[in-house]
Amino acid sequence: MMKKKSISASKASLVLFLCHMISALDVPLDLSQPPTITQQSPKDYIVDPRENIVIQCEAKGKPPPSFSWTRNGTHFDIDKDPQVIMKPNSGTLVINIMNGGKAEAYEGVYQCTARNERGAAISNNIVIRPSRSPLWTKERLEPNQVREGDSLVLHCRPPVGLPPPIIFWMDNAFQKLPQNERVSQGLNGDLYFSNVQPEDTREDYICYARFNHTQTIQQKQPISVKVFSMDSLNDTIAANLSDTDIYGEKPVTERQPVLLTPTGSTSTKVELRGNVLLLECIAAGLPTPVIRWIKEGGELPANRTSFENFKKTLKIIDISEADSGNYKCIARNTLGSAHHVISVTVKAAPYWITAPRNLVLSPGEDGTLICRANGNPKPSISWLANGVPIAIAPEDPSRKVDGDTIIFSHVQERSSAVYQCNASNEYGYLLANAFINVLAEPPRILTPANKLYQVIADSPALLDCAYFGSPKPEIEWFKGVKGSILRGNEYVFHDNGTLEIPVAQKDSSGTYTCVARNELGKIQNEVQLEVKDPTMIIKQPEYKVIQRYGQVSFECIIKHDSTLLPVIIWLKDSDELPDDERFLVGKDNLIIMNVTDKDDGTYTCIVNTTLDSVSASAVLTVVARPNPPFDLELTGQLERSVELSWIPGDENNSPITNFVIEFEDGLHEPGVWHYQTEVPGTQTTVQLKLSPYVNYSFRVIAVNEIGRSQPSEPSEQYLTKSASPDENPANVQGIGSEPDNLVITWESLKGFQSNGPGLQYKVSWRQKDVDDEWTSVIVANVSKYIVSGTPTFVPYQIKVQALNDLGYAPEPSEVIGHSGEDLPMVAPGNVQVHVINSTLAKVHWDPVPLKTVRGHLQGYKVYYWKVQSLSRRSRRHVEKKILTFRGNKTFGMLPGLEPYSSYKLNVRVVNGKGEGPASPDKVFKTPEGVPSSPSFLKITNPTLDSLTLEWGSPTHPNGVLTSYILKFQPINNTHELGPLVEIRIPANESSLILKNLNYSTRYKFYFNAQTSVGSGNQITEEAVTIMDEAMASRQVDIATQGWFIGLMCAVALLILILLIVCFIRRNKGGKYPVKEKEDAHADPEIQPMKEDDGTFGEYSDAEDHKPLKKGSRTPSDRTVKKEDSDDSLVDYGEGVNGQFNEDGSFIGQYSGKKEKEPAEGNESSEAPSPVNAMNSFV
Repeated sequence: MMKKKSISASKASLVLFLCHMISALDVPLDLSQPPTITQQSPKDYIVDPRENIVIQCEAKGKPPPSFSWTRNGTHFDIDKDPQVIMKPNSGTLVINIMNGGKAEAYEGVYQCTARNERGAAISNNIVIRPSRSPLWTKERLEPNQVREGDSLVLHCRPPVGLPPPIIFWMDNAFQKLPQNERVSQGLNGDLYFSNVQPEDTREDYICYARFNHTQTIQQKQPISVKVFSMDSLNDTIAANLSDTDIYGEKPVTERQPVLLTPTGSTSTKVELRGNVLLLECIAAGLPTPVIRWIKEGGELPANRTSFENFKKTLKIIDISEADSGNYKCIARNTLGSAHHVISVTVKAAPYWITAPRNLVLSPGEDGTLICRANGNPKPSISWLANGVPIAIAPEDPSRKVDGDTIIFSHVQERSSAVYQCNASNEYGYLLANAFINVLAEPPRILTPANKLYQVIADSPALLDCAYFGSPKPEIEWFKGVKGSILRGNEYVFHDNGTLEIPVAQKDSSGTYTCVARNELGKIQNEVQLEVKDPTMIIKQPEYKVIQRYGQVSFECIIKHDSTLLPVIIWLKDSDELPDDERFLVGKDNLIIMNVTDKDDGTYTCIVNTTLDSVSASAVLTVVARPNPPFDLELTGQLERSVELSWIPGDENNSPITNFVIEFEDGLHEPGVWHYQTEVPGTQTTVQLKLSPYVNYSFRVIAVNEIGRSQPSEPSEQYLTKSASPDENPANVQGIGSEPDNLVITWESLKGFQSNGPGLQYKVSWRQKDVDDEWTSVIVANVSKYIVSGTPTFVPYQIKVQALNDLGYAPEPSEVIGHSGEDLPMVAPGNVQVHVINSTLAKVHWDPVPLKTVRGHLQGYKVYYWKVQSLSRRSRRHVEKKILTFRGNKTFGMLPGLEPYSSYKLNVRVVNGKGEGPASPDKVFKTPEGVPSSPSFLKITNPTLDSLTLEWGSPTHPNGVLTSYILKFQPINNTHELGPLVEIRIPANESSLILKNLNYSTRYKFYFNAQTSVGSGNQITEEAVTIMDEAMASRQVDIATQGWFIGLMCAVALLILILLIVCFIRRNKGGKYPVKEKEDAHADPEIQPMKEDDGTFGEYSDAEDHKPLKKGSRTPSDRTVKKEDSDDSLVDYGEGVNGQFNEDGSFIGQYSGKKEKEPAEGNESSEAPSPVNAMNSFV
């Protein structure tokens, strides 16, 4: 939250206003004025007897006043005492004690008088007393022998000092004695025991008195206390004690409360207004009584009341007459209560209602001095004139005394004097000096000229106009040099001349003129006001939750007036940041690295300027894994259960969500901890189920959102009694490892599952569906048993039962296992192959009889391999491929075959032991497919009208090639394609000469191979025929002809003239309508591309009439490079479109996509050569 410190601004405004009020009454020091006391020592002045005594008395006046002193009501002749000096130009006395003087000789009541020709001012009566720290009187202290449970008071009785000492109790080792509700120190310094206990026995109860003024500590002799217990009191001690009634054989008995202080049922107390009221009640009793306070007929003042000394002391600060009344303390324990009523009367020393203030009058004016005070009892008011009782002072016809008021009429210069008002009662006095100064002075403005005031917008602005004059001048304010007088509710005009603008705005800035005038003259002064934009925090720090050892950042981004320099201060919990390098303060952020728990708290960003201050705070919560639980306790131990309880550790600001309980079996697996259970984070006890014959230890782990705590310390151990097993081994299986055996396995019981010593296993088996008896063996310390001599792969019934020294576990359940497997005996028969297309075939077979599998049927494997290609008749290395079909499948798909090839395959059955014999090899052939693209296409020997083409046969013919297809078409200078020509070439050819071509023309060629199935993918290439030599020579000659050069120069000159005209028209403010002229005379050969399809508009081939798409440039090495195309690479290469069915076999067709038709023309061509460009120009 952000908090703007407008309160501080208001306080500053109020202080400034009060300062102006005072300064307006001050007479400038260059004018005549009576003395004014400016500094004096306190009325009750306790001095250190070892140091010089300094009694202050400072005053101002014109002319400068002279000083004199009285001591104990008579003149104090300073010159006659060599130990006393008065400071120059001051009335302050210095009494030299350190060079032989004694402070006691200068005790007394001192009063200072400051006098000049216009009057005399006097100080308060200053009582000088040296501080005293006397020693304790010698006394014999008897040991205190007290019966257990009785009350006891150890008296301190410190020596009377000045000022009174501070009392505290310690032992011989200077350690404070512990205090509590039972044992505590009273206001008088005594140590009270509500009831004593054996641990109170000691011999060093020592009372200390500290005298702060002299920095000394006095010590009372140690007091001995011995507490007797009736059970240990022997007959000898009892015989020597006279009080046999007290020290009997009765046990310690409880007693109801009795007040030790104050005594009786009522008491009274008088306290002065403004002081602190302290009321005390200390009670004896067993059990220790508890104290409660009430005010009869009223409530204790909430904001001023507090309790001290374990509620035995009631404290009320700044009391007034309204706090008088009856206060009752009630001491209560289980046996009863006691009470005491203290009647409080609040008296009051005199206090001011209206203190007299200095008067500055001009000759002939009237005025009053008012002196009003209150107190209890009501104080009497007396007046003095220049330090002399007014009744015996020289008469002044202009004054009249009327009780607490002096009235002045038609004063003259001789009326100037200092008057003293004394208000006194039995509890004290007040003395105030106030002068009347008769002057005739024209106005003065004391505020410096052109003083600059700066305030924040929307806050008050106080413009000072401190003034003086006699008669008192009138003040007027104007805004600006020639502005009108300021009036209205938007301004406040203070008596001291200050102009207040309660809510200053930006338009309040400017020059303000203050005019002061009286009958003797007029004067004015100008001040400047600047209203600044407020400082704001536009991005405040935000609440953060961070894990321990992480890093956190608080932002504080501000906006401020550009003329103010902000200073950003960061605080933690209202105090300075720790002096730690982990805290990095940036321009607008605070970063805390490697956060620890002590970084938890409130972080405040304070932005200070010279005019305002804003702040924003955010809380940082440091979270971590919880601390481990502690104090684990086992209760309610039974044979099969126990209750575990614990105390949670600190949750580290992240609530505990659950507790995890783990156990250790010290008997079977010491050091290994196992999961037992878990409970919600609000639960601290749990009932745990136990197993027999386990030596349990438990530990608890607390979990919160951050993570898991460290484990707690282990609990005490608990060993449960033995019993027969409750459960049998799990995961019993029977699987043969050889054709003639049965391997029986199981999971052994863990130690805590054994339930007792002597854990063994009874293993039983018999062949299934055969009327045999169970065969059993008992084994120990193993989890496997092998039965030999079994038939191959027959089912068995198996069971494993646990037992120990105390008996058997319950009857186990049976499982079915099988003896060992052997390889299958026969191969699948009737293998058939159905060729689907040139790349896919389907194979069928008959399943083998299950008895011949001799194991668990896992599936069938198909081995297939390519024998040869039918088109090349050449053999190659045989690479066999295998496809596995799970389960009892009788068919499968063979994908990825090569077209026009001869294949072989066989099928085998598979069980857990391995593969059976292979079926006879089956031969099948794949049909022809489309060929791959020719391996290369090269264009050589360009002439004026011919090109030579050479190519290579397809890498994969996929059948018998029937022919090659060649297509070509010319490309003009705008990348447009001409008519397409197609030529069929015999399959046995590898080159071709194309004749009757156009000279200097680029051609694009498309070339592919064919089988009886269809055409394969095509490859493309581009080439250019050479130009006619005569034409080239003629074109070059044109560029060197004189007429051509002259034409070019004329064109350049015309362009220059047009540019000059355009420049002149632009400078004259005209606009050259280039855009309009271009639109009106557009070049028909230069048109923008259509936005809808990206084709060139209007221009098309006469034979095709299809829009032609923009092409890209072909690299100079004549390789095809496809750019700016939406086609994928799959469109121009061989691929397989297909998918696998549920059994993993492949379906689909091996096929390819052809290149797009040449008529689409989405191909590129080279940029025209310079000669072609020349042809286009001609």
